[in-house]
Amino acid sequence: MSVYTELVGQDGVVEQLRRAAGSGTPAHAWLFTGPPGSGRSNAARAFAAALNCEQEEPAARGCGECRSCRLVAAESHPSVKLVSTENVTYKIDDVRELITTAQEKPQGARWRVIVVEDADRMTERATNVLLKAIEEPPPHTLWVLCAPSPADVLVTIRSRCRLVSLRIPPTEAVAQLLTSRDGLNEQQAQFAARVSQNHIGVARRLARDPEARRRREQVVTLPLRLTSSSAAIKAAGSLVEMTQADAASTAEARLESEQASLRRSLGLEAEAKIPPKLRSQFKKLEEENTRRAKRAVADSLDRALIDLTAVFRDVLSLKLGTGVELINEHLREELQRYAQSLSAEQTLAGLDAINAARTRITQNVPPLLAMEALMMQFLPGRSRA
Repeated sequence: MSVYTELVGQDGVVEQLRRAAGSGTPAHAWLFTGPPGSGRSNAARAFAAALNCEQEEPAARGCGECRSCRLVAAESHPSVKLVSTENVTYKIDDVRELITTAQEKPQGARWRVIVVEDADRMTERATNVLLKAIEEPPPHTLWVLCAPSPADVLVTIRSRCRLVSLRIPPTEAVAQLLTSRDGLNEQQAQFAARVSQNHIGVARRLARDPEARRRREQVVTLPLRLTSSSAAIKAAGSLVEMTQADAASTAEARLESEQASLRRSLGLEAEAKIPPKLRSQFKKLEEENTRRAKRAVADSLDRALIDLTAVFRDVLSLKLGTGVELINEHLREELQRYAQSLSAEQTLAGLDAINAARTRITQNVPPLLAMEALMMQFLPGRSRA
């Protein structure tokens, strides 16, 4: 299977990367940008695979079948470093370690490729440490940074990178992928693609996980069920608890997987007692999992707010009579009734309130406080200006 499989609706980008990988002299630094769901991380990994693909005709096909492509897909290629952070920001020590790695010659490959996901999470100090390495990289090293937009990285970095801009794929393309690769029927695939707002990863999860669909339904119907201040406060608490439970479930599953993998690598049976000299390695996994928890909750809550944004976009579409299919088409009747209680101005103000809540979360405002303020804005008859 090609490493480009998930870059649906991005044919122009795929061709651009194939030409660059096959040129023999690709730019030494790249910046992949695009909104959540655009596939920027997949594109960066595909490019890393294509650069070292073992196929000769064409050299940059990124076949997905050769040993090099399989190693990149498994995140175990010795010359391709895939970096991400579960913390709020990258640490300077992490960046310094990357710079040291960049100096090493590739092992059994044409290029040493360092892919940095969420480059927008680098502080200014960390970015300045990285700057010199990008300005004067070794001849065998390529940097590939990922961020939502060019504005999310310092101008000194982006001015030294070749820009690759991605967009969110169309609904039909996402639905087709879910049908052909994941075995969903057409109705399931269309629903998942539409309500995920064309985010492939979210669409797959919604299609496969009934509990994820149930939680989403609870979120998107919140504004439709609020009738009093006490109900708004209760809804805020429920939303935060729901996102915390969602994040905790994901984190627990990941920790179990990492612990099982560590046991296998150390030759320990699943139920075997951990020897004292190895306990520090398992403790480190638990500490990393704890650090990931804060970001996991923030990310889960942000996803819920994106779903609420879709509700108010649908309401605005109904108010303006656009006639287009709603993101939450299955709730059309309920949304039509809700739209009758709002003016177009109030609907726009609701969108502004959601955006303000998303900003507050990134500024370390307690999630419950931010959600209580937001839910109060959704009360019937309340001015949202």
